[in-house]
Amino acid sequence: MIRNVQLSFCDMALVDSLSSIHRRSARTAKKTDINLPYQVPTMKSQMNPLTKLLLAAFLITSLIHVSAADPTSSNTPVAPQAPDSTSLPNWALGPFVRPANAQPLIQPDTNSVFDCPMRKKPMNWEATHTFNPAAVVKDGKIYLLYRAEDNSSAGGIGSYTSRLGLATSEDGIHFKKEPKPVFYPAEDDQKDYEWTGGCEDPRLTEGPDGTFYLTYTRYARGYKNGVKLGLATSKDLRNWTKHGSPFAGTKYENQGGFKGPEKSASIVNEVKDGHLVAAKINGKYWMYFGEQSVHLASSDDLIHWVPMENSEGKPLLVMQPRRGFVDSLLTEVGPNALLTPKGIILFYNTKNLDPKNGGDPNFVQGVYTGTEALFDAKDPSKLITRLSTPLIKPELSWEKSGQYKEGTTFIEGLALLQGKWFLYYGCADTFVGVATSDSALPGSGAGGQH
Repeated sequence: MIRNVQLSFCDMALVDSLSSIHRRSARTAKKTDINLPYQVPTMKSQMNPLTKLLLAAFLITSLIHVSAADPTSSNTPVAPQAPDSTSLPNWALGPFVRPANAQPLIQPDTNSVFDCPMRKKPMNWEATHTFNPAAVVKDGKIYLLYRAEDNSSAGGIGSYTSRLGLATSEDGIHFKKEPKPVFYPAEDDQKDYEWTGGCEDPRLTEGPDGTFYLTYTRYARGYKNGVKLGLATSKDLRNWTKHGSPFAGTKYENQGGFKGPEKSASIVNEVKDGHLVAAKINGKYWMYFGEQSVHLASSDDLIHWVPMENSEGKPLLVMQPRRGFVDSLLTEVGPNALLTPKGIILFYNTKNLDPKNGGDPNFVQGVYTGTEALFDAKDPSKLITRLSTPLIKPELSWEKSGQYKEGTTFIEGLALLQGKWFLYYGCADTFVGVATSDSALPGSGAGGQH
């Protein structure tokens, strides 16, 4: 025990000064969203000398804490940013981390010009927004198909014409874009479904013979065909054959009947020799699809798909929004689902309701985040569980600006390159971002090996 402590006038002045500085630091911390783990004490004119000595030590330690926490106190590079997934359950893939000082990978370009076969004139096809990318690995490189919007409208989400651009990268971070779109509305048998809204929100899967399968949204904007899923195939990712509806030949080809818009489709993949390819379960391929809720379809050939039905002959719902969670409004299907020894991971996008009316109180109304759910590996219709918090959420300024200021990290592309996972996402309906993970495939050994 310390006894008979005497403080000089200078000692007391130091304590008073430290207290004043500390209160200013606390105010700074509040302005920069730093959470201080203590309350700022109030100095009294009369204070026990021992209390003042202990307080001085406390304040010095606290000041060190604030200085270390304040992001404005240093010019050193920003560390890689991890989403709220540092303690994921053992069935989930991740965590995913943004690169240090992350910037958009793909951005609009007003100099890109394309002769539009529908408008019969040159168009600045990626002048306003480039976002929502699909991803696949080919010849040791990552290929992105990204949605690009032209300048045909005065503004407003959904008012432009969308086409799909192609970009390639050897490291998954630095991309080289091709000068013209590789997939777009044209004078073909799909124009009544794709014009004038265009071709939106792609997902890519590689089949067992090396054929690439593209699912995308056909947007007729305002006409009777509205919003519908489309499917196309290619051997080189540049020249495509459109197949129309993946549900061609079924009662759902034109009827619809799904809960919410018919869009956003993800084919189940597996890892083979370090490479993602379409997976067969019980002798069939499987595809999750839907925006407001999630439906399921199966196929023998990756082109002709049959939606699963419930006992009443209606489209089967396999996952729906949850009140009180960030997926309270939408559970929109993301990039390729992934078959693992633990089950099928469905990556999906969430949208939050008003927190006062069933939304997650930790997030603003309308924010889009990305997360994961787990389905049974032997029964793709059986939902086992899902994450209670996002895998990735809007944090950076360019993820919360652009067309969608509530914030968007809309996950749509998943690639595995040299044992590393790359998760590509659209940012605020304007840019393309990425987060990466060195995690092993859940339930396996290491580095994405099955």
